[in-house]
Amino acid sequence: MASHSDTLVVFFGATAGANGGKLGSDEREIILLVWQIVDLHENKVGKLQRCLVQPDTLELTEQSKEETGLTLDELCKAEPLDRVLQQFQQSVSSELKSMGRSSYVLCVDGPRLIRQAFHPEAAKKNLVLPHCFFSFVDLKKEFHQCCPNAGSVKELTLASMLQYACIPPPETKQVVGMQEVQSMVMLVLHLLSAPYNHKFTGVETVMHKFETGACSKGESVDSETVIRARGLPWQSSEQDIARFFTGLNITKGGVALCLNAQGRRNGEALVRFVSPEHRDLALERHKHHMGTRYIEVYIASGKEFLKIVGATPNEVAQFLSKENQVIVRMRGLPFTATPEDVLGFLGPESPVTDGSEGLLFLKYPNGRPTGDVFALFACEEYVQHALKKHKQILGRRYIEIFRSTAAEVQQVLNRYMSTPLISTLPPHPMVPVPVMTSPSFLTSSNNRDCVRLKGMPYTADIKDILEFMGEHASDIRPHGVHMVLNQQGRPSGDSFIQMKSADLAFMVAQKCHKKTMKDRYVEVFQCSTDEMSLVLMGGTLNRSGLSPPPCKLPCLSPPIYSTFPPPATMLPAETTMYQPPLLVMPRSTQPPAHSTAPALAYYPPHPHAQFYMNMNYTAYYPSPPVSPSTVGYFSAPPGAVTTAVAAPTPAPIIPQSGALVRMQGLPINTGVKDILSFFQGYQLQADAVLILYNLRGQRSGEALVTFPSKEEARRAVAECSNHPLSGQPIRLACCN
Repeated sequence: MASHSDTLVVFFGATAGANGGKLGSDEREIILLVWQIVDLHENKVGKLQRCLVQPDTLELTEQSKEETGLTLDELCKAEPLDRVLQQFQQSVSSELKSMGRSSYVLCVDGPRLIRQAFHPEAAKKNLVLPHCFFSFVDLKKEFHQCCPNAGSVKELTLASMLQYACIPPPETKQVVGMQEVQSMVMLVLHLLSAPYNHKFTGVETVMHKFETGACSKGESVDSETVIRARGLPWQSSEQDIARFFTGLNITKGGVALCLNAQGRRNGEALVRFVSPEHRDLALERHKHHMGTRYIEVYIASGKEFLKIVGATPNEVAQFLSKENQVIVRMRGLPFTATPEDVLGFLGPESPVTDGSEGLLFLKYPNGRPTGDVFALFACEEYVQHALKKHKQILGRRYIEIFRSTAAEVQQVLNRYMSTPLISTLPPHPMVPVPVMTSPSFLTSSNNRDCVRLKGMPYTADIKDILEFMGEHASDIRPHGVHMVLNQQGRPSGDSFIQMKSADLAFMVAQKCHKKTMKDRYVEVFQCSTDEMSLVLMGGTLNRSGLSPPPCKLPCLSPPIYSTFPPPATMLPAETTMYQPPLLVMPRSTQPPAHSTAPALAYYPPHPHAQFYMNMNYTAYYPSPPVSPSTVGYFSAPPGAVTTAVAAPTPAPIIPQSGALVRMQGLPINTGVKDILSFFQGYQLQADAVLILYNLRGQRSGEALVTFPSKEEARRAVAECSNHPLSGQPIRLACCN
């Protein structure tokens, strides 16, 4: 019998959206239930029951209206799902009692109604489903067991099964649901009779709760059972993800939250199901919602899953062997911290399970501490007290505390244990590159005699700017209009204008700010030549101040260069940034009378700008009344570049006060935020980090970090040297 049950309750349901083979794929609510009892001992059937369900959202798709024949007026008069389920239980119990039976199991046409409709909807509405909805018999699988030649389980339908069994469909066409249940009852009675005399023993179950656990690296994981969920809220736990996939059975420890290069959750998780069938149903929940966010679901491999969660049993199993424990991760501990320090930091209000035995300190393969520790707590109350100590100070460092999972324990441990002790990459040489002085028409100055026009129409040209400036156009310096182009060589909507004095620039900024140019208002800001130079090289200038330019390759640089104006200035070896080719001056129709040689379009040296010359998207236009007819470039004489590189080196220029630390071996995609996270606890600002570039304008894998004092710099080198960043050990050295 069906798990020793006396009866089957043949069960059918429909939703307000997709039905049939797509039932539950669109998150629509259940609107119809039909059932009928079959006595497995006497082959008798009970009364056919039909009940409408009122959804929370009174909407029906056209497909649902056509398939079910229901209207919104009918659904408005129905009861909500929780009351319908109570009526269902009362009706079945009453009928079983009259038949002299005591137990039953649901029989459905495929698992979708139970797994993809009932359980997800109950989870969203916080309903507790009756126990009978956690086990069921799949009629298609039972029929395939008796008639293997009828086709695969996926190919079977009610019509094909009736046809194979030579059973005529119900004679009178009835409303949707009742006809399907009658067809299923006829198939059940057919399998119960000779020659099959089938026993319905293939009962499928739905897991009540997700179980945490460890996964061994040597364990075999079927790639047909793993998916990747993306777009998860960062605070999601294993149980939250299991709840999203409720109705589908996940293996023990089968949820792995993924971490980014800095060890923080990245909104992704790998989930391992018990069978490919459950994985396929999980893929149909692509873009279903977790709260207000939709979750993307993709195919993943078993190798990916093991890479995230696989660990040797002795490393993790002992720590995770204690059941019903809540895991908390502490990050940023002093490397000298002991278990007693951690227990004292947490205090008596949040006791760790078994004291120091409930702490797992992570270390590198050479035994050096990583600054991470996991702690076990017996209840949620203790965890809440521990989380209140987030970013409190232990020693001289603030500690981050947040919830964790068994999979995260394994993932973090794997990352640290796989970190190589010695880098195989050779150190990058620091090649000094000459920095040329600026031409006479663009000198370095903090005098605020420039204005920036922001938000111009992309079709704006020099004439539009002159018209916009009005009476102030006559106060523009010669060659003082600078149009800014983007990476693709198109207008960016910005331009810089050099005025004859700071007072004139101030007046322009006051009178022209938010004036209209071709139906668009344009913002006008006063700025200095140095600020203009930095922005023209790719940085940003706003009301918050200056920001360095990103790493971008110049799009307009010609293959040959203009003569370098002497003298050449060299950056010190420890602070040199690798320069890409510089943009040269477009040639106007008439060369300037005062110039005997073509000038290089180069921006002046600046204490900060010298480090940010990695992007140049500027096209120069002569100031009025001259208008360019063509834009050309001057060629460089042979040996010009070689001569400049061979120029003597003057005294080093120190960019700012403090102590410099040089980082080597950085991953190519490392950003300022990554470096700040690497030095967490040192309270550094973004402007203290300088990422270096090579001659091609690409990141060199090195950076300079300015610390407030030499003592702080030495301590950072001692504590953080050879620590990993995105899996690569970083070499640190103090710079003189």
